[in-house]
Amino acid sequence: MIKNIYDRTDADFLLSRLNKLTPGKRPDWGKMDAAQMLAHLNVQFEMAYSDIHPKATGVKKILLTLFVKNGVVSEKPYPRNSRTAPAFIQISGKDFKLEKERLIDFINKTQKLGEEYFEGKESLSFGVLTPKEWNNSFVKHIDHHFNQFGV
Repeated sequence: MIKNIYDRTDADFLLSRLNKLTPGKRPDWGKMDAAQMLAHLNVQFEMAYSDIHPKATGVKKILLTLFVKNGVVSEKPYPRNSRTAPAFIQISGKDFKLEKERLIDFINKTQKLGEEYFEGKESLSFGVLTPKEWNNSFVKHIDHHFNQFGV
């Protein structure tokens, strides 16, 4: 069963896993280092809380909704080496401490805002999602990358 980011106990569990991550930790698969992975996770929260990323429109939004949405919002885990959407790719060096602090803040913010905040909230990629779909997308993504780094 997938964790519930809106629940304080589950959010604290995610944070405890995050606190086991170190800057030099090597991934079991993939190309990102730990700091890049944290920055990668933060993109999803930036998309939920800011307008710094473009909104999918037209054919792109239709294709994302038809072919990608279910894989992102369902409870089925991501397979290793899943394709990364261009907005999430992290190439340049990132500051581990800064990205970790940002992720802690995003997890805490999401937990405090709760399900009510996400009721009827539109995703930049998939249109309106339910609070459960938002939860699944956040937790599943975090879990995937924490597993990648063995934390």
